[in-house]
Amino acid sequence: MEPCGGGGRLAELRREAAEYYRGHRVPQRMEEALNALFPLCPADLYGALANYFSTFSKAPVICKLAGRKVLDGVGKPTLEVEIYCTVKNYEKRICSAIMSSHSHVPENASPEIKEGDEKERSDTVATAVEWVNESLNTMLRDLKPTDQCEVDKMLGEYFRKKVEEKKEIQKEEEEAAAPLSCAPSAVALSGGKKAAKPGKKMSSTERTIPPAEPIEPVLCGSLAIGGTSLAVAKAGATINHIPLYLHIALLKYNQLQDSPKEMTLPRPMITLLNCEKFSPAKLQLVKEVMLIPPAQLSLKQGIERVLDVQKEVMRLLEPAGKVPSPQLADNKKGKAPNTGKKAPPPPLKRVSHLGCLITGWDNLEQPLLLMQTACNNIGLELGTDMYLAINCAAHELMDYVKGKYEILTGTFKSPDEMVDVYVELINKFPSIIALVDPLRKEDRQQWNNICCALGSKCYLIAEDAATNISKLKIDQSMNVPMCSGVVLKYINQTKVSDLIEFTGLLDGQRHITILGSPDGESSDDSLVDLAVGLGARFIKLGGLSRGERVTKYNRLLAIEEELAKNRTLRSEANFEFTDFAEETQPEKELSDVIPPPAQDSLPPQLSQPALQVHSLPAHLPNDNTLT
Repeated sequence: MEPCGGGGRLAELRREAAEYYRGHRVPQRMEEALNALFPLCPADLYGALANYFSTFSKAPVICKLAGRKVLDGVGKPTLEVEIYCTVKNYEKRICSAIMSSHSHVPENASPEIKEGDEKERSDTVATAVEWVNESLNTMLRDLKPTDQCEVDKMLGEYFRKKVEEKKEIQKEEEEAAAPLSCAPSAVALSGGKKAAKPGKKMSSTERTIPPAEPIEPVLCGSLAIGGTSLAVAKAGATINHIPLYLHIALLKYNQLQDSPKEMTLPRPMITLLNCEKFSPAKLQLVKEVMLIPPAQLSLKQGIERVLDVQKEVMRLLEPAGKVPSPQLADNKKGKAPNTGKKAPPPPLKRVSHLGCLITGWDNLEQPLLLMQTACNNIGLELGTDMYLAINCAAHELMDYVKGKYEILTGTFKSPDEMVDVYVELINKFPSIIALVDPLRKEDRQQWNNICCALGSKCYLIAEDAATNISKLKIDQSMNVPMCSGVVLKYINQTKVSDLIEFTGLLDGQRHITILGSPDGESSDDSLVDLAVGLGARFIKLGGLSRGERVTKYNRLLAIEEELAKNRTLRSEANFEFTDFAEETQPEKELSDVIPPPAQDSLPPQLSQPALQVHSLPAHLPNDNTLT
């Protein structure tokens, strides 16, 4: 027998249950589901019911962040951030993001400096893991991973507080140390290869070169900001069941309802040679020799063509101690060089961290003639079937004692003379369509000069000046020299919203965007999705070796295949260059208001430019005779 009052309690529970389910419209939706599914007779009925009712479930929210120390592609520590969300009442791991690392330490740094950099890297990763697992884990809990703007706003505020805390600590330390300091210490000239000796008289040229801007300090733990922002973006794409590149495009162009009708893929700048600046060879001006496939080829065709060139280059470089061709030996008759003349050193049989061969050369023409010879041998013509790009990394070459760039061992050029060097180079090798960092960012007048001299023939691209994205934007203008475009890197405290904002500014000013891999690349391939979603003109991933770089090329090929299958792949325009000499406005007035994008498609890259542009001719002259 039931206890006294048991029947009344049971009836009350039944009434409460009926009201609860009616309040959530469960009977009505159950009837709708059964009526909708019966004509379909799905093979998995309960699976179909689960899918039907999942549309009425609450949106997933972040329930946990997990940070951990992992290794990047060169075995150095970096940060991985995992996102866990509450999905249908269960905690579920959604995705993770691994940050790439970037170092300002030059290749020829002393062992002490390198050891200090490694310790600093280890400390910043440990601090980043702590931020993610503690402060950020609590701060972002219950936020929707699809709300990128809100997440990035909170991350930015958190980072600013950390910066202020650091400044306060430094101020207290300086005040405490002030009474102990007896005499000011000598301060070395920053940013250069050499400092001036005491008592040495400096020439007027040495005094007038702009000093190197101080390297922006990286706050210990800043990796946590960039890693969390990227992980949240990946989680948002996963929750919305769309690829990351489309999620980024929707965020950039505010098309929250309709997908873009067409998308353009960035052209790859593929590194073939990494010219060691501090090897026994003389050439220092060239850091990377890159190949750019023509726009009319698909990415797959272009990469296959680059692989053919790479195979031929390796064949030409194979004989130890010999030069690839008579031209490279500077022997007009094509005979073997005499024993009294030193031949260019062969490749060191090593693969750079950039994923390409490490080589050394004695003059600027040798690696370029090697590319020309390799292309000719396999039936390709540079300037038509393949193009060249050179990463000069000139900021690494300034001798601040002489006030000049050391382009070859013992050969120095002033900033003005560097412009002449590049004009002569492009005239000899018109197949070069991009120069990356031809000058230091501080030599702004020479950037203006080189843009006016060569802007209609090739891209003049700033990379070193764009390392810290948060410092690039001033109101609606850019804190970079006059240039054709910039290389953006996703490092440290950079957030996804920062990239979206800055690339929008670049689009409005008719500059091209290049997404670039940092030196310490990871196995995470999100950079490719970012480049596609942001509408970058080029992507700079390094060479076609090393797993952490090849995986990005594979991702790029997969996106091309997906877009082609969906018929949303827009054919690319030919390479177009800006004629800066035709400008009628000063550099400061380039920051026009960013035009709103079309509502049904992404804006075409470089369409209707404000400045006069020149398309690359179908055929380029090939007069490379050395004087």
